[in-house]
Amino acid sequence: MTTALIYLVVMLLVAAVVFLLAAVVFGRGEELAPLPPGSSPTRLPAGEVTGEDVRNVRYQLVLRGYKMSEVDWVMERLGAQIDELRARVTELEAQRTR
Repeated sequence: MTTALIYLVVMLLVAAVVFLLAAVVFGRGEELAPLPPGSSPTRLPAGEVTGEDVRNVRYQLVLRGYKMSEVDWVMERLGAQIDELRARVTELEAQRTR
């Protein structure tokens, strides 16, 4: 009977340690307050967004999240396309005013 009680106490201690470790690593389940409407956790200019603005966006590093190399690749591609589209719009507007 004493052995079973010792096993039970050891199992409870191990479970408590695992729970505390998981709570420290993954948080305690709190939710962040919602952001005000129209705001963003990343920084972008209030006016027009350029390709360079998109390429310079950086995200906070977290334990669980997006793979940064993939995010960087997408942002680079989006930045290049924004630059191309803006150049094309400028070209078409110049042709229209002639």
